[in-house]
Amino acid sequence: MEGSLFDTCVASYLLDPERRDHSLGYLIEGEYGFSLPELKSQTKAAKKEDAGLFGEETVPPACSRAEGVLKVQESLEGRLREDGLLDLYNRVEAPLIAVLADMEEAGVRIDVDFFLRMSENLSTALNKIEKKIYDLAGEQFNIRSNKQLAGILFDKLGLPYGRKTKTGYSTSQDLLENLSSEHELPRWVLDYRELFKLKSTYVDALPHLVSDKTGKIHTNFNQTVVATGRLSSSQPNLQNIPMRTELGREVRKGFIADKGYALLSLDYSQVELRILAHLTGEEKLRDAYVRGEDIHRATAALIFGVEPEAVTGEMRNAAKMVNYGLLYGMSAYGLSRRLGISREEAMEFVQGYSASLPKVKKWKDSNLDSVREEGYTTTLMGRRRYIRDIRATDRSRREFAERAAINSPIQGSAADMIKLAMVNIHKELAGMNSRAKMTIQIHDELLLQVPEEEIEKICSMAKEKMVTALELDVPIEVDAGWGPTWYDAHH
Repeated sequence: MEGSLFDTCVASYLLDPERRDHSLGYLIEGEYGFSLPELKSQTKAAKKEDAGLFGEETVPPACSRAEGVLKVQESLEGRLREDGLLDLYNRVEAPLIAVLADMEEAGVRIDVDFFLRMSENLSTALNKIEKKIYDLAGEQFNIRSNKQLAGILFDKLGLPYGRKTKTGYSTSQDLLENLSSEHELPRWVLDYRELFKLKSTYVDALPHLVSDKTGKIHTNFNQTVVATGRLSSSQPNLQNIPMRTELGREVRKGFIADKGYALLSLDYSQVELRILAHLTGEEKLRDAYVRGEDIHRATAALIFGVEPEAVTGEMRNAAKMVNYGLLYGMSAYGLSRRLGISREEAMEFVQGYSASLPKVKKWKDSNLDSVREEGYTTTLMGRRRYIRDIRATDRSRREFAERAAINSPIQGSAADMIKLAMVNIHKELAGMNSRAKMTIQIHDELLLQVPEEEIEKICSMAKEKMVTALELDVPIEVDAGWGPTWYDAHH
């Protein structure tokens, strides 16, 4: 479809991204107080070739829905204007609809034989881990049963109990990581869980999702789900493929380019930390990026009061954890667990960070005050997220809201940036009459399928669109690579 489009679902999402229902029926009922008639499936008569598009009984409810869109558009458009969201809608979200439609249609090819081989290898590995767990437990049990696992860990092995849930004691990942220092078995269970999830969710499932018509996988990109403004994907959810472990990264070997094409990966480098530097105006962070320094090493030098060349691996790791921990509201207790240090040491890190980078703490405090006053956060492009529990009396709900208040302007601005870049790249590709197509977006990364002879030209263009999507006080960097598989594009 061409021309100016108004999407009531997308507009509703921008106005209140926390709400789960943006359907036309919900909007009409909320605005005008009446329910839309259900659009029933076509009758047998309507399905005949000569019966036209709709059967007789389908026409009135279809007309009501068409009228409903017109009725609610004026209201939604007015509210977008009042909230300063119309530019975001017109520049980013509305044109993105066509971009995502093209990406879903393009799809991505997978190597089914590769996934079958990987499944066999994972089965062998899981059997070995199972045997190891049974040996350590002294008996066989259902490793995937929380109740049976809790019985082994707490009753038989006498390990410290964790949090109690409605169904018994927790065997969460955090708890098992903590217990790994007490006994071998929890670590093996974590390994088992990782391999089992990888095998069941991706390696075994992806071959069944290949289209008979195209021979490709066509994921659904969800534009109106994530409250921060990020996209999500489903059927399959490509955004949850584990990328931090080497085994998780192996999955990307199964995503392949068509003959005569290559897969081009473009990935923003530390974009959320760069946005933090811009939002806070912290000169030490900004200057480190301007000089092209390793930001985690530079932060470690500030926290520990040493020269950058004297920073050890452990110091850099601690600084990296603090840098990213701030983005996601990690507490000193959470930091202590991640780094395997005492809570007192973790608190010293956090205090050292605040003292070394005072403008970061000032921005954080100012942002929380603003959210308590206004009730919402905003991104660099004005995207809003309402934080309704910011004054909640329940401590856990309030602390979750505070973390969201800090993270949302950062993650949301990153989402705005890559969405705008996608719109601009899509437009440029159309103008170039290129056969290159965007296929996948995962958080800060874009994956394109590009004719081999166009790869350098398209890479240069796409990087430029990503770097210039939003203007920041710090340089934006994009890591790029290409190859016959998604894995090769990263190596």
